[in-house]
Amino acid sequence: MNLALWLNRAGMSHGSSPAAAVGARIVRSYGDLAGRAARLAGALRQRFGLNFGDRVAIVAKNSPEYLELFFGVWHAGLAAVPANAKLHALELAYILEHSGARACFASAGLDELVAPHAPPSLERLVRIGSAEYEALFEADPIEVVSRAPDDLAWLFYTSGTTGRPKGAMLSHRNLSWASHAYLAEVDPVSPGDPVLHAAPMSHGSGLYVIPHVARLGINVIPASTGFEPEELLALFDAWPRASMFAAPTMIKRLVEHPGTCDPSRIRTIIWGGAPMYVEDALAALDRFGPCFAQIYGQGEAPMTITTLSKEDIADRDHPRWRERLASAGRPYACVEVMVADAQDRAVPTGETGEILCRGDVVMRGYWRNEEASAQTLRGGWLHTGDVGAFDRDGYLTLKDRSKDMIISGGSNIYPREVEEVLLTHGKVSEVSVIGRADPEWGEVVVAYVVGEASAAELDALCLSRIARFKRPKDYVFVPALPKNNYGKILKTELRALDAERRKAVG
Repeated sequence: MNLALWLNRAGMSHGSSPAAAVGARIVRSYGDLAGRAARLAGALRQRFGLNFGDRVAIVAKNSPEYLELFFGVWHAGLAAVPANAKLHALELAYILEHSGARACFASAGLDELVAPHAPPSLERLVRIGSAEYEALFEADPIEVVSRAPDDLAWLFYTSGTTGRPKGAMLSHRNLSWASHAYLAEVDPVSPGDPVLHAAPMSHGSGLYVIPHVARLGINVIPASTGFEPEELLALFDAWPRASMFAAPTMIKRLVEHPGTCDPSRIRTIIWGGAPMYVEDALAALDRFGPCFAQIYGQGEAPMTITTLSKEDIADRDHPRWRERLASAGRPYACVEVMVADAQDRAVPTGETGEILCRGDVVMRGYWRNEEASAQTLRGGWLHTGDVGAFDRDGYLTLKDRSKDMIISGGSNIYPREVEEVLLTHGKVSEVSVIGRADPEWGEVVVAYVVGEASAAELDALCLSRIARFKRPKDYVFVPALPKNNYGKILKTELRALDAERRKAVG
């Protein structure tokens, strides 16, 4: 059960059908893409000497090459390790070392970022688009290597409360079920339907490559390789029936942009990565019409825990429409979702508890972390760390994040990771990082600091150690942090104090 078979069959049966585009220009047919994946697989096995299950990292901006790398790696019976191109060099180095990747493909410029920190286990670092890269496609093609359903396909690095990212082991079975769930319940795809990759292909948008290949869709990469509202509005006009995955922040920017497009040409815009404020959802519906769907998931259950369908979002006449719009929707048909108490017992409808999930989309566990795997998957359920409640109609509303995760612009940021960096400064004695509500980003990172370091010093320290998007947007210097009798910092109280402080300063 190798996902590469999906591309292989497309190349054989519909070789001339378009598979990938940059902007409005087709750059790969399914025959081209399948052939390149087969030859890349041959090079990885025969020239690089990689074996079953070896990991291959991808540190890249969005590009058509992402497709041939994904499927070439799987074709060869290997596992892909995509990494966020915005991460700091030291963060990328940790992922490369922890995953034990033997090869890494990186975009131009990112290879220079990776090279000085490459671990000894990394044998090959190849710049995408270089002569060395293109020479790999001169190798003899090989047949798709047979894989078992539970063999590792994607090592999905997602941050944790320990401050170090954890590698969620996603199998061919996991990704297959997630793809079928997407096609059945979120966004049915017909041959030739485009998907715009404006969000990083290393994460959510990359997961949606798979169902579109299964259904002969066209993967469209913006020429800017990222999110530019004016460009995307033009691409919706250029590609009828286009779909796109976006964080709520991205949708808000699209709504507020003065440019225009014909909303009737949009198939689906899926939001995820963070809840959407109801007022923002209403504004989006007024601007673009009933083309929206919502998904809730995690790297550990990729994009597939609950979904709020286009039909539900469009159903303004329903008496509880606004309540449903504020929810994360209903569980997918392929999973079982429970809201549980501290003993993992289901709580009554309407009561709040931790969200648990089980099904064939749930990861095998965390790479090289048996303790975290056992804790997160105890009792056969994925413990999401998110808190929510079901209503009487079976719709799940997210209430809070038990792990204190901050979601800013659709990116997950964990306070402990930032705190550990700030505490390395000699003039910082204590620190606590929280999220502050923000109308544009959803949340921004705020650091409460006890010590004599300046904000400029702390900002420079963060920029030298972690990705730019994780650094605090505000540093608040205080004589002491609120704590309980055991000395634990009370983040709930700190958030309340921060809210009062913001009111006082207007």
